[in-house]
Amino acid sequence: MAVGTRLSLQLADFGTRSLVTHALMALGFVGAVVSGLFVEGQLGIVSMAAFINFTAGLWICQSIHSLGNAATEDEYQGVLKELLNRV
Repeated sequence: MAVGTRLSLQLADFGTRSLVTHALMALGFVGAVVSGLFVEGQLGIVSMAAFINFTAGLWICQSIHSLGNAATEDEYQGVLKELLNRV
């Protein structure tokens, strides 16, 4: 019997984790653009900066995560190839 839920088993795959991280980065960037364009005043500036910082932090995490995965024998070739394989 497998230990963990179906979701945790899917997230064990590096490609799935990479897709989730890239989706969160895209949402963070869209949030930055929307808050920068449509939220007025100081709140809009602060929200945009927070979303940009969140996206940048995810980008750094994904880069470090990718470097750690490069030492393994995994067949990961980037997020675009991962998307093409799943579609």
